[in-house]
Amino acid sequence: MTMIERAWNRKAGWLLLLWPLSVQFRLIARIRREFLQRRTRPVAGSPAIVVVGNLTVGGTGKTPALIGLVEFLRGKGLRPGIISRGYGGQHGDYPLIVKPDTPSAAAGDEPVLIARVADCPVVVDPNRLRALNCLLAEHKVDVVLSDDGLQHYRLPRDVEICVVDGQRLFGNGMCLPAGPLREPVSRLESVDFILINGESSESLPQLADAARLEMRPRYLINMSNGEKRPFGGAPFKIGNTIQAVAAIGNPERFYNTLESLPYPLKKFSFPDHHMFQAEDFTTAGVDQHQPIVMTEKDAVKCEDFAGSNFWYLESKVELPENFLLSIYEKIMAVERLNDKSEK
Repeated sequence: MTMIERAWNRKAGWLLLLWPLSVQFRLIARIRREFLQRRTRPVAGSPAIVVVGNLTVGGTGKTPALIGLVEFLRGKGLRPGIISRGYGGQHGDYPLIVKPDTPSAAAGDEPVLIARVADCPVVVDPNRLRALNCLLAEHKVDVVLSDDGLQHYRLPRDVEICVVDGQRLFGNGMCLPAGPLREPVSRLESVDFILINGESSESLPQLADAARLEMRPRYLINMSNGEKRPFGGAPFKIGNTIQAVAAIGNPERFYNTLESLPYPLKKFSFPDHHMFQAEDFTTAGVDQHQPIVMTEKDAVKCEDFAGSNFWYLESKVELPENFLLSIYEKIMAVERLNDKSEK
C-alpha cells in the first residue's frame, strides 16, 4: 500500500489541501460520463453486457465476483464471455484472446486466472469496445461480462454491478487525488446492483440493500507438485513460519485469513498486480526453507520459478442466491437476448 493510499484510509487531514483538485476531477468525470453515455448504446442483436466494476482505486474483489457469476450463468444454460483491460500485462498486438496457458506477463494476472477457473472465452484489450467486438466475432456467447470498466463509458452496458471492499469502503469519501474515489459515492444510486466483499466495517445508508460476497478458504495447493491440503488445522509442520506474499489491492484480508492457522506469520507486500520475478523473493528476504503462501491470482505469475515450498490458497466464491437470480432475470429481460433465444 502506497503512502497516499494509507492516507486515504486514515482520512488524513492534510488531504484537504488536494480538495480543489478533487472537485475538478469529479466535474470532469461527470461531464465525460454524460457525453460518452449519449454516444454509446448497446447494439441491436448483440448479447447482454454486464459490467462488474468499482468506485475506488485498487482491488475490491471484482475477479472472484466475476468468476462466481460466470459459474452461475453457465449453470443456467447461458454461454458467457469476458472482456478485460488486462491490467499489468504487456502485449504488442491487441486484442488478445486469452487461453489458460497464456503468460500472465502478456495478458495480466486476472484474465489468465479467469480463463483457467471460469473456463470461458476471455479477450483482453485496453480498449474494451475493441475487446467486445473481438469476443463477438470469435465466440458465440449469450452474455458478455466486463472485468472492471464501470468508468469506461465508451463500452455500452445493460447491467452494472459495483463491488465494494467491506473493510476499506470509500476511504475518506473524496475523489482523486484527495481520496480513492474514481466517481462520487452518489454514483451508487445509478448502478443496478451493489455487492460488498466481506462484512462492512461501517453501517452506511448507501449499502443498506447491498448483497454480500464471501470467500471461503478451502485448500492450500503446492505450486510445484499440485499437492492439496485442506485449509485449517495444521497443514504445515509445527514450528514453521508462514510467509504470506501478496500483490493485491487489499492484502490485509488475505493476511487475516492466514492468521487463523497456528503459525507465526511474516508478511511480504508488493504493489497491486506486481509481476513477480524470482529475485523479488531473494531481495525481500523470503526464506526458501519455510512455506510461502500466496493468492491464486499471484500464483499464476510465479509458476515458472516456484519451488516445493510455494503454495497458493484456493477459495470458494459464495454469492447470495437471490442476488444471482436477480441478475439473471435482468439479463433475460434484455430485449435482444430474448429475441435471439426465440429464434
